[in-house]
Amino acid sequence: MRKDITVSAELRTTRGKNEARRLRAKGMAPAVIYGSGAEAVSVAVDPRQVLKILHSGTGHNTIFDLAITGGEVTPVMIVDWQLDPVKAYLLHADLKRIDLTKRLRVSVPIHMEGDPIGVKVEGGLLEAITRSIEVECLPDEIPGYFTVDVSGLAMGQALRASDVALSGSMQLLSPPDAVLAHVVALRAEEVVAAEAVVEGAAAPAAEPEVVKKGKKEEEGAAADAKDKDKGKEKDKGKEKEKEKGKKK
Repeated sequence: MRKDITVSAELRTTRGKNEARRLRAKGMAPAVIYGSGAEAVSVAVDPRQVLKILHSGTGHNTIFDLAITGGEVTPVMIVDWQLDPVKAYLLHADLKRIDLTKRLRVSVPIHMEGDPIGVKVEGGLLEAITRSIEVECLPDEIPGYFTVDVSGLAMGQALRASDVALSGSMQLLSPPDAVLAHVVALRAEEVVAAEAVVEGAAAPAAEPEVVKKGKKEEEGAAADAKDKDKGKEKDKGKEKEKEKGKKK
């Protein structure tokens, strides 16, 4: 999608890891621009501007103007980029010149909305199989994403690439029967796990009864101990009376 955005760039006359480090130390990132039959040019760009475009709604499908100091101003797209795996700052970017009169092949994300009938009524599970489709269209017609409604999907039904509504000069390049999402029955393991969760939630209600039983057993054991002690005292009393009788 064409946006009214201009990113400034400076020509790079040297290359290599040391040069890249010096650029990053100055708050810039190395990049290269190529395509449309012209020579590849090494440039330095503001990484914040590039990351802002990548994080926008249209992402890497955004077409913007690159203005090279003392050189060309041309529409480009970000076709590849590298991020630091820890700090996530931009390490390098590949920019492609875009001819606005020629059709492009692009991958467009799929956004799903709605609650399928097969899930909320029939107890199924919605599985997303493919999250993007490939289309061909003019640069100005590239969408940021396609939105599809899955609320009408029943158990066993699927949403396919051919179900996505295209407009303008768009042409579907992905296989028309490619499944984007479908509603399936819960697997036996998932049903057992769900039942276990329900049973586990009900189990604590029986715990007070177990505690009470334990108390009763403890009380019974204490009573038996008292009876035994009383019996021993009676036996001792009888023995003392016998000893007195012998002495007499």
